[in-house]
Amino acid sequence: MSEIENQTSFLDLSDDSTGIAELRFALIAPALHGVYTEPSRSQYFKKAAENPITYPDGSVHNLSYKTLEKWYSLYNRFGVEGLLPKTREDKGTTRALNDAAIEEIFKLKKEFPRMNATQMYNKLIEEGLIGSDVSVYAVQRFYKNNDLKSARDPNMKDRKAFEMEYFGQIFQADTAYMPYITVDGKSHRLYAVCIIDDYSRYIVAGELFFNDNAYNFQKVLKEAIEASGIPERLLVDNGGPYANEQLALICVDVGIHIIHTHVRDGAGKAKIERYWGSVRTEFEYTTDFSKFHSLEEANNAFHEYIRKYNTSYHSGIDTTPLDRFNSSKEHVRKPKSREWLNEKFLNRINRRVRKDSTVRIDNVQYDVPMGFISQMVSIRYLPDDMDNAFILENNRKYPIRRTNKVENGKTRRKNNLKMDYDKAGR
Repeated sequence: MSEIENQTSFLDLSDDSTGIAELRFALIAPALHGVYTEPSRSQYFKKAAENPITYPDGSVHNLSYKTLEKWYSLYNRFGVEGLLPKTREDKGTTRALNDAAIEEIFKLKKEFPRMNATQMYNKLIEEGLIGSDVSVYAVQRFYKNNDLKSARDPNMKDRKAFEMEYFGQIFQADTAYMPYITVDGKSHRLYAVCIIDDYSRYIVAGELFFNDNAYNFQKVLKEAIEASGIPERLLVDNGGPYANEQLALICVDVGIHIIHTHVRDGAGKAKIERYWGSVRTEFEYTTDFSKFHSLEEANNAFHEYIRKYNTSYHSGIDTTPLDRFNSSKEHVRKPKSREWLNEKFLNRINRRVRKDSTVRIDNVQYDVPMGFISQMVSIRYLPDDMDNAFILENNRKYPIRRTNKVENGKTRRKNNLKMDYDKAGR
């Protein structure tokens, strides 16, 4: 087995493992970006390893600085694949506390501030939000990690106004509901997805969509990086478009530390929340949306508004966002190439190939080269371009195609099961 195979096959793409990859990246990010204050990279790793690290499952680990050096090396050689743990036979696929349980904890804690972890655990069991197989210690760990032990309002945060030192240190992203438009006689809700730079208040990308989903945000993020460069950090909430393993894998692979605000903590990303206020008063309330008869028309108007926003005086920075962006844009990292960026933004899933040389993706069946029968394969794709989806194996690409059973019924079978499928690679 080659060195890269030993490191990356077979990778675990579960939510927990993606969280571990994010945590590992966060620890080595200062070294990758060269922003540590210690005399050397090794000294930084030694400093970072002094304190215990809390993993996504709540467990606490003491790490050696050599472990951090190993992750640093793996990331430089293999990207996100170097940080993902391998699949274990006994590894579960669900978290102890699901999103519904977490939401209920914050809700109940706000209504009953003195409710302790054991009482909360019993309440979650009673309401069917967690099973009896979940330990009370999971809730206790969650209380500790989220500072819920006291009787004060859990949503009360110690906040101070802050601002980054230069462009690209933090991008904040969010989605806002917009009015409906009518296209071909059908009414469609518009969703605005925007990304703002914390330092300059510059809108690096913004788009209107008919759907609020993960892939649409990936498009906006890619557009932002193409236009303005790669941010060090991305601040988002816990909504579906922003808290998913595909985005987590993309961010780690590109070199972005993704940060999620606490549940129901809109003030955690105040810059973009204030921007939405401007959108309401300066765009939504002054625009006749009935005149739009296509998504393209609506976006043309929205892009014009963003251009005006970026070139207008902003009292919070005493200049225009564009001028502040231009004064500090040299700090941001640029993508290596368009091809590099396109590859990083491919979605990835693992599938075991069936005996009939097929795999299923979103309930659609695809044919794959028969040499992969019974193997676990890693598939790269864009959700809106499945015609170009492929299996990635040893840095080679093997195309897959949507199954056509009628056509397959007319195809002459090859009897040699050890056929050379390398010819299919590219």
